[in-house]
Amino acid sequence: MEIVYWSIIGVLFIVAFVGLIYPIIPSVLFLLAGYLAYGLFFSFEPFSWFFWLIQAFFIILLFGADYIANMIGVQKYGGSKAGIWGSTIGLLVGPFVIPFLGILIGPFIGAIAAEVIVNKKSFKDGIKIGFGSVVGFISSVITKSIIQILMLVYFFLVVL
Repeated sequence: MEIVYWSIIGVLFIVAFVGLIYPIIPSVLFLLAGYLAYGLFFSFEPFSWFFWLIQAFFIILLFGADYIANMIGVQKYGGSKAGIWGSTIGLLVGPFVIPFLGILIGPFIGAIAAEVIVNKKSFKDGIKIGFGSVVGFISSVITKSIIQILMLVYFFLVVL
């Protein structure tokens, strides 16, 4: 049974990393579900208040990294709040409209559309801002990957 339990925990952790690419999947919830599955299958004993405090800190970093990376990416290339919102909407809708590349094309088109329609910017400026949204998304994925890896390393240090 131990192999089955670890397999379930492993799948939860893998889905958490898939959530980095597909933001519809709540990565943090799958990481937490993996921790809770470990507790239910084995024991909650290794999870002290300090463990949960550190994990809460990492969760705050995850949310902050996601928002800040997108904001900086759009604003660095001349975008506004409309560009940030357009990029975010494109990030959520893109994968459903264009299955594989939608994760990159969605924020790009969303930022362009928002800046051109809402702020009456030129299409050329919109493309520049759209590129910034893609840069922000990629840097966000990299940053969140590092944070999630740190969360898992700490988890395994505690339980093994």
